[in-house]
Amino acid sequence: MADSMKGLKRTHYCGEVTQAGQEVVVGGFVDRIRDKGGVIFIVLRDRTGVVQLTFNDKSDPAVFEKASSCKSEYVLMAKGSVMERESVNEKLKNGNVEIFVTDLRILSKAQTTPFEITNETKVNEELRLKYRYLDLRRAPLQQNIIMRHQLAKVTREYFYENGFLEIETPMMMKSTPEGARDYLIPSRVHPGSFYALPQSPQIYKQLLMIAGYDRYIQLARCFRDEDLRADRQPEFTQIDLEMSFVDAEDIQECVEGFIQRVFKEVMNVDVSTPLPRLTFADAMARYGSDKPDTRFGFEIQDITETVKDIDFVVFKNAIEEGGSVRAINVKNGAATYTRKEIDKLVEHAKGIGAKGLAYIRWADEPNCSFKKFLGEGDLEKICAALDAQQGDLVLICADRTKTVLSTLGAIRLICGKRLDVIPEDQYNFLWITEMPFFELDEDSNTWVAAHHPFTMPMEECLEYLDSDPANVRAKAWDLVLNGTELSSGSMRITDFELQQKMFEALGMTDEEIQAKFGFLVDAYRYAAPPHGGMGIGLDRLAMIMCKADSLRDVLAFPKVQNASELMSECPSPVDKASLDVLGIEVTATEE
Repeated sequence: MADSMKGLKRTHYCGEVTQAGQEVVVGGFVDRIRDKGGVIFIVLRDRTGVVQLTFNDKSDPAVFEKASSCKSEYVLMAKGSVMERESVNEKLKNGNVEIFVTDLRILSKAQTTPFEITNETKVNEELRLKYRYLDLRRAPLQQNIIMRHQLAKVTREYFYENGFLEIETPMMMKSTPEGARDYLIPSRVHPGSFYALPQSPQIYKQLLMIAGYDRYIQLARCFRDEDLRADRQPEFTQIDLEMSFVDAEDIQECVEGFIQRVFKEVMNVDVSTPLPRLTFADAMARYGSDKPDTRFGFEIQDITETVKDIDFVVFKNAIEEGGSVRAINVKNGAATYTRKEIDKLVEHAKGIGAKGLAYIRWADEPNCSFKKFLGEGDLEKICAALDAQQGDLVLICADRTKTVLSTLGAIRLICGKRLDVIPEDQYNFLWITEMPFFELDEDSNTWVAAHHPFTMPMEECLEYLDSDPANVRAKAWDLVLNGTELSSGSMRITDFELQQKMFEALGMTDEEIQAKFGFLVDAYRYAAPPHGGMGIGLDRLAMIMCKADSLRDVLAFPKVQNASELMSECPSPVDKASLDVLGIEVTATEE
């Protein structure tokens, strides 16, 4: 039978026991035990760290006997005197002290765990997720969860101090098109009708601006039924904000202040503001990505003019068909990238959609994959245009410009990681501005909204709405950190007539508008202040701040790639009676 806590009240966390001469009471899990015969050492662990408990020939025999019965992960409470250690452990912040225990309580016994609870582990992640409550006892995960808490705390404090009101929006709402599939909730009271879990609080926060709450903030739970990856989960937390009587610069300046504050308070990292800015077009041209990692070079360069007269059919065809020829200079890449390694890059490029890669590998002398097509001086011109020197590797792609940029953007990242030129302790924030308003759906060959349909186009682009959708830019922006998109934001359309025009440009009928957005459209008839906002991914921000490889490392109970949770085994079937109440029948679906 477990001991009682009666008469003991915890006075200190384990990691906070640092001062010799104190009488303390601590509680925690047994991290490890060393039994030296006449001396027993138990390392006790809680969320703040560890402390060593000591038992010897001066201990009460009953206490010593109880200590000798302890095993890993038992839950203990211990009372005793803090003493200087004879053998100091320099790896611990309190490695100079230990507790000589005078009263020991075994509050709960543990059976042998399916894996050892250690800081470093090679245990299969699937097993750790199945026993997530044990995995969460490990210090690295506990530190991540605590840092995430600190991030949320500073977030609230910053926005409160800047006049924002925290307002909760509904978790059950009308299903509206926002780019991903909704998670649907059947209604018992309204048979055949469904609520949707919010993909974001977008519509509600705009309604709050119409209602006069000019600064809104919420750490909002959002849900999207889409394929998972390392930086995506089906449910996530968004630092959601909206502001009235502002322009884009006001919102960005406010968020820059938040970024500066949170990195300083949580990590003691100084972030200089204002943050640099790149237009969407420049980001794509230089980095082949709308979320570029600017911590290293290897930028994309347009060499179409340089190679236009070279009699190489790959280049000629691309240029004649309206495409381009572009390249990256992988500085000092020749030694690492042998011909075999280059072939792997070529296959990767083909997987993205390119026809391949041409290259110039300059080890002892330039080795060019298309050398036989070059005239006198052509190779020198290309190398000069790209500032290529001995030791460098030049990778060239010729195709449709969209394909070229996406290919070289991906290859650039692969080479940066392979050459280990990306600094880990550097935080490069970047605003991506002037986002395209429309994007072409190549399957249907129609223009669709690149953002939600309430995004404001730039005034100078309004004349192109009907005639030239490709040239319409939005008052929308992204916040990027080290190649990860943290946030999207935009100014919203508040003019009723312009909103109708935008819906028409997207091919929506009056009936569709009313069915999908009727209540919001009606609200704008009653006047609205100019407003805009952003949604910052709290989980992604925490992942980068914790230097984690996956969102799973900063969430207490994450989902895996098929959107299931291994620990609780959800989602799971429910009984027929529960389905009958909802008027739902489960039918077989094709795999």
